[in-house]
Amino acid sequence: MYDIIIIGGGVVGCCIARALSRRQLKIAVLEKNGDIGEGASKANSGIVHAGFDADSGTLKAHLNLHGSQMMPALAKELDFDYENNGSMVLCFREEDKPELEKLLERGLRNGVTGLTILAQETVREKEPFINEKVKYALYAPTGAIVCPFGLTVAMAENAAANGVLFYRNTEVMKIEKNNERYFILTADGQKFGAKVIINAAGIHADQIHNLVSNIPLAIKPRKGEYLLFDKTVGKAVKHTLFQLPTVYGKGVLITPTVHGNLLMGPTALDITDKSGVNTTAAGMDTVLNKASDSIREIPRREIITSFAGLRANSGQGDFLIAEANDAPGFIDVAGIDSPGLSSAPAIGAYVADLVAAMLPGKEKADFVSSRPGIRPGQGEVICRCETVTRAEIVAAIRRARDLFVNPGPVSLDSVKRRVRPGMGRCQGGFCVPRVAELIAAELGIEKTAVRKAGPGSEILAGAVLPTDG
Repeated sequence: MYDIIIIGGGVVGCCIARALSRRQLKIAVLEKNGDIGEGASKANSGIVHAGFDADSGTLKAHLNLHGSQMMPALAKELDFDYENNGSMVLCFREEDKPELEKLLERGLRNGVTGLTILAQETVREKEPFINEKVKYALYAPTGAIVCPFGLTVAMAENAAANGVLFYRNTEVMKIEKNNERYFILTADGQKFGAKVIINAAGIHADQIHNLVSNIPLAIKPRKGEYLLFDKTVGKAVKHTLFQLPTVYGKGVLITPTVHGNLLMGPTALDITDKSGVNTTAAGMDTVLNKASDSIREIPRREIITSFAGLRANSGQGDFLIAEANDAPGFIDVAGIDSPGLSSAPAIGAYVADLVAAMLPGKEKADFVSSRPGIRPGQGEVICRCETVTRAEIVAAIRRARDLFVNPGPVSLDSVKRRVRPGMGRCQGGFCVPRVAELIAAELGIEKTAVRKAGPGSEILAGAVLPTDG
């Protein structure tokens, strides 16, 4: 029995958990996957948007601005990677300049500071590799980049340090209400009770909502494919470069990452399959062709991987964060598409205020506000591309294991997202066997039980033994 149950352990669910953990309440997070952050939180641009995109007066506009403003202090407090690199929206035709001016005006109405329109010469000074077709750019000095995995893990670990309980492999199948309390039945037969349920289930938020409400909600997944480039070209651009937005979003962006890579994407394709995170040759071509409008030379030979993520599109043009009309105590946090990552810390605070009106709870005098990250140290290097040591990997394994109430295997991806072995140029070609050995040793399991991600992704079938003679 809990006061609050949060369904979904992505960046939004973890930010909500951290915000609520300031108060004397019993809180649990139920995540259907084997680790936190395995949905949209692991497959996005890692951009902290300045706040000029969303229509003025919307929740998106309000929460984007405040989330962006919260990020620098949180990065120091919770020790995750963040960089204030600034952003530009590129304008390629003289006749499109009025649209750029509209973005400027909207940003000023939204409260974004420092916005200005740059002429072609100034843009070239700031970005030498910019395409000569670029005529103007809207410059936002408060734009930034962040490690989305680091942010999610930091929020979760700090929430856990303050008493929030995390359950992995815990898929919600049924929700009933009885005597002012909700009861949740999970796929593995567990039963949870709570006074308040917070639905932060990402692209599956409609399925959770429809378990309790007679007013249906529909979430359509919008797939975005990305290309990641080697660190050798990580400094090709300094700022995050957007193109003038369309009805499908902000177009293909080019950005450095906080880890020194170059990232391009995403595409925008509405699909029906909520597991459809496959990448395609067509998607790669789309990204490369559109990105070539922004910079003069695309270093195609330096692509090290591609990936895809699904954004939760509600079709309402705004975040849906409210108590369900016919389900008191059930709060939807749905349709959190872009700029969801930027907004996540502010969403956490916003939802905490909603809950405070339902469940009074005193502030904790012993709230732990900080959290140390896993930082590089001396020792044997296991991942040569990213220079990740044995000590870092062991620390990541232990943290991934100890975060959750219910024990379970730690995957290669869980370790990769925490300290980056396998994120480099060889994409794990050299370090995966060593990381698998460390996981097996730390957990006391056979090497054949080590998984890349969830069940069915075991990487070893058995040992190859030498023959006699």
